[in-house]
Amino acid sequence: MLGGSTLALVLVLCLLLPCAGQHHREEAERIMTTTPVIDGHNDLPWQLLKRFNNQLGLPEANLVLLNGTHTNIPKLRSGHVGGQFWSVYVPCDTQNKDAVKRTLEQIDVVHRMCELYPETFACVIDSAGIQQAFQSKKVASLIGVEGGHSIDSSLGVLRTFYRLGVRYMTLTHSCNTPWADNWLVDTGDEPSLHHGLSPFGKTVLEEMNRLGMIVDLAHVSVETMKVVLSLSKAPVIFSHSSAYRLCPHRRNVPDDVLRMVASTGSLVMINFYNAYVTCGDTATLADVADHMDYVKKVAGTQSVGFGGDYDGVTRVPTGLEDVSTYPALVAELLARNWTEAEVKAALAENLLRVFKKVEEVKTTLQGMAAREMPIAFEELEGTCRTSYGYANSAGTARLPPAALVLALALLCSLLS
Repeated sequence: MLGGSTLALVLVLCLLLPCAGQHHREEAERIMTTTPVIDGHNDLPWQLLKRFNNQLGLPEANLVLLNGTHTNIPKLRSGHVGGQFWSVYVPCDTQNKDAVKRTLEQIDVVHRMCELYPETFACVIDSAGIQQAFQSKKVASLIGVEGGHSIDSSLGVLRTFYRLGVRYMTLTHSCNTPWADNWLVDTGDEPSLHHGLSPFGKTVLEEMNRLGMIVDLAHVSVETMKVVLSLSKAPVIFSHSSAYRLCPHRRNVPDDVLRMVASTGSLVMINFYNAYVTCGDTATLADVADHMDYVKKVAGTQSVGFGGDYDGVTRVPTGLEDVSTYPALVAELLARNWTEAEVKAALAENLLRVFKKVEEVKTTLQGMAAREMPIAFEELEGTCRTSYGYANSAGTARLPPAALVLALALLCSLLS
């Protein structure tokens, strides 16, 4: 049996532990009142397309009352979300088809969110705009293109997206582009075509540096990560990726790349998707905190951020059910002895530092002309494109491999 003094100690601990948890939560709320979270990736625009075909005026699309999503306005307020990169994602099956049109429509949705809810959202295009939105207690709304297939291998489209407010581009989604390799190369499900980046891919990187568009390496192959981190003049981000050592999924960031992240002043914004957190169907808030701890340990506090991937994934951790739960994760970090300065860095200051450095690099490159050399026509795929401007202006781009095989077989049969 427990002695009287031991029993008393147990009772005291039982009383104190909830108090400690409550204290950490109160501290999290206090910190986030002045330093709200900037999240690297949210797919609410994709949900608005799938559920309402982007008809924001429908009563059921009201972002104050919206149900069945990880994100709505009350949840954003409860979660102290002060900045959000809204993903203007379109799937890989739009590549060589209507990717540019579809992406433009998703960019339009983000702008209309800001127009319809000006008391909540402020569409911004630079680091100063984020800080102004903080002061106004609005959600600084930024646009991220999720996948290089969205530009259809066009530098002109890239520049036009920038003019429309796009401030990061993920170089690939889960498919190769004609100039960059994606993460499925590392699983063997897709071939390595470019050793990371093709010559044109390196031109895309240079143009993003010149424009002041953040380079995002979520979804790319490890070789692509290393090439970009070696060549980029500005720091880059992983807008929604986690630590490979804790969950060996190829969407995550391995240790040698984390060290490159540290040496380049870049940033890994931790993904909350269960499959990237535990490599399983279930996960907890503590598992996500483990990834943040690990990136902090390997790459430093300056390399950690939040990239929840809300409304783009089907399974999220217990305790992180939607965007209202960021304070619970911050409370967990405080319970793990993260300092207030470290928490503020992960919440917002690291992303702001990266963004400001990208803007500084843009300033240093102001005298540099826009890149004009187009991708070689034979590197493009798809039958629904013209060849105007190329030396041989007749014909279409090269056929997809299966169609090319069929065409050759037909030709052989005619000649035999």
